Amino acid sequence: MMNRFSLAPMAAALVLGSVSSSAVADNRDVAARLAALEARVTAAEERAQQAEAQVARLTAERTAVATPAPATPRQASPDAPAQTTAQTGKGSNAEIEARLAALEKQSARPDDFEFSVYARSGLLLGDQGKSLPGGPYVTPAGSVGGAVGRLGNEPDTYVHARFNHLTTYDNGAKQRFQFALADSVTTSNDWTATESSLNVRQVFVELSDLPSFRGTAFENATLWAGKRLDRNNFDVHWIDSDVVKLAGVGGGVYDVALGDDWRGNFSLYGRSFDNFSVNPENTQLSADTDSLILTANNYVGPWQVMLSALSANDNDQRVVPGNGRAADSGVHGLLAYRGDSFFGLGEGTFMAALLHGEGLGAEVKQIGANGELLDDASATRLAVYGTTYLAPYWRIAPSLLTEVSHDRFVRGDDYFWATLNARLANEITENFEMQYEASFQTMDLDPKGYKGRRQVQGDFGKLTIAPTFKPAVGGFFQRPELRLFASYTAWDHELNDFASDDAFGEQGYSGGQWSFGVQAETWF
Repeated sequence: MMNRFSLAPMAAALVLGSVSSSAVADNRDVAARLAALEARVTAAEERAQQAEAQVARLTAERTAVATPAPATPRQASPDAPAQTTAQTGKGSNAEIEARLAALEKQSARPDDFEFSVYARSGLLLGDQGKSLPGGPYVTPAGSVGGAVGRLGNEPDTYVHARFNHLTTYDNGAKQRFQFALADSVTTSNDWTATESSLNVRQVFVELSDLPSFRGTAFENATLWAGKRLDRNNFDVHWIDSDVVKLAGVGGGVYDVALGDDWRGNFSLYGRSFDNFSVNPENTQLSADTDSLILTANNYVGPWQVMLSALSANDNDQRVVPGNGRAADSGVHGLLAYRGDSFFGLGEGTFMAALLHGEGLGAEVKQIGANGELLDDASATRLAVYGTTYLAPYWRIAPSLLTEVSHDRFVRGDDYFWATLNARLANEITENFEMQYEASFQTMDLDPKGYKGRRQVQGDFGKLTIAPTFKPAVGGFFQRPELRLFASYTAWDHELNDFASDDAFGEQGYSGGQWSFGVQAETWF
C-alpha cells in the first residue's frame, strides 16, 4: 500500500484560518467530502492490493496445468504531494476523484470472445432424381427414439452457432455468457424464412474461480443459470442420437469436489408441457404445467452415476388414450463407463451406458421432455460404442443402441428396437479417405392404436459408400468433411403399415432402392 498524504492538516487549516463564518462552514463541508473520498480510495486500494496477492497465488497454482498466466497487476497512481492546493480544496478533490475512478474502472481484464459451430448441409436424391425422406429417425422405431446410421441419410440443413463472451476479473473470478442460435430446414431453396425453425437455443451465464470458494469443495466449481443444454450431454455421433440429454431453463453447479477422485454436478431444470386436454367432453379446455428435473450427476474415476427426480404438478389431469393415467412424477438413472482403450483389446476408446426410467423418466434420452407418458411407464436403454484402428490406415467405429419400454402411452403397449451400426474409413491420402457405413435395425412395436399406429415387426438395413475430402485425415472426429455418397436401403414391407403419416410406404419410398447426394459437415 502506498503512503497517502493526510487530509487532517488541510481540514485544520481551513477551520482555523481567518475566514468568514460562511467560509468556515464551506471548508468544513469540503473537508468532510474529502475525508469521505479518502476513505473510499483507501478501501479501493486495499481491494487492489488483495487482488494482486490473489493473482499471484492463482499464477502459481495454475502453472502446473498450463493455464495462461493472469495479466500483470496494475499499479495504483502515486499520491499527490502534501503541499497540493489544499487551500481551495479543488485540486485535492479532483485528484482524489481521478484516483478513485481509475481504481474502480480497472475491475476487469480485457474481455475475450469465442465463436463455435456445428453445421451440416446436404442434398439427398432418389434414383429417379427426386428428393427423399431421410434422417436417422426415418424408421417406425424412430417414433420412440430408434435411430439408424446417418451417413448418406440426411436431407436437412442444420446449424447450431454459439457465441461466448468471457471475462476474467482482477480477483481471479471468471464469467462466461453464451448466446446460441439453431435452425433446421429440409428444403433446398436458398431463401427459407417461411419454413425456418430458427430458435434461441441457449442463453446462460457461468461464474467460476470465485475467491470466496477458495479452500472449499467449490474451489474449482462453476455456477450457472439460464437456458441451456447441459454441459455433460453426450451422444453416439454416427447415429445422431444423444445417449442422454438434459436441457431447459434452470440453474446449477458443476465440478463440486466430493472426494479425491469424485466430482459432482447438481442442477434444477424446468421444461413446459403446454396446451394438453384436461376434459374429454370439451376439447377446448386445456392446461399447461412445468416439468421440473432435479439431477445429481456424479463422476468417480471412469464411472458416471446420474440420478434424476421429475415432477409435473397437475400433469396427471391430462386426457390420455385408454384407461391409463398420465404421470405427474418420475425417476431416471444412468450408469456409464468411459474406457481409455477399445474394449480392452487395443488402442482406442469406448463408452457403455445403461439407462432406466419410470413415469416421466421413461423418456430416457431427453429427460423430462415428454408429458404424455403414463404413470406406470418404464423404459430401459443400452448404448455401447467405440473407436479404434484396425490397421495403420483403417479405422472403425461400431455402436449398439437398444431400448425396451412398456405402458408408455397406452396401458399395455410394448416397444422394442435395436440398432447395430458400424462406420469404417480407409485413409487414402492426407486429404482423402473412403468412408463406409453399415446400419441394421430390428424392431417389434405394439402401440395399441396410439395415434392410429399399428403393430409391426421387421428389420431395416442400409449400406453407404462416401468418398470424403478433409483438411487432414486421421480421426472420426476431425472436421470439416465434404462427402459424396451413395446409399442402398431396404426394409420389410410390413413396416410400411405402421403409420399413415410417416415416410415408410410413401410413393417412391417403399424399400429396396438407391439414393445419392453430397454433404458438408463441420464443427469447431
